[in-house]
Amino acid sequence: MKHMYFFLLMFTIGVSSYASPRLNNPSPKNDIGLRVYPNPAYGGEVYITTKSNGLKNIVIFNVFGTPVLKDAIATNTLNITKLPAGVYIVEVTENDLTTTQKLVVK
Repeated sequence: MKHMYFFLLMFTIGVSSYASPRLNNPSPKNDIGLRVYPNPAYGGEVYITTKSNGLKNIVIFNVFGTPVLKDAIATNTLNITKLPAGVYIVEVTENDLTTTQKLVVK
């Protein structure tokens, strides 16, 4: 008796791509040395410092992207007593350079 065996080999070639996640970090050329503290803040004031500590234009956005506070400060102190508890994004522009940082108000 003759036996004939038939083997079917299937090779699948999978093509996939992987894109590394890109973080929205400021590039070194836009790094103004922003520091916002205390964070989390408990109302009252926060201190905003940069490398040059010059005139800073501040815009604070809520989680929906709506500006809730705009101010220009020459000192390092920003009054946030009117902000309710929540998570915010602080955008600081100084010498035509802009950077952002998260701020939590409790």
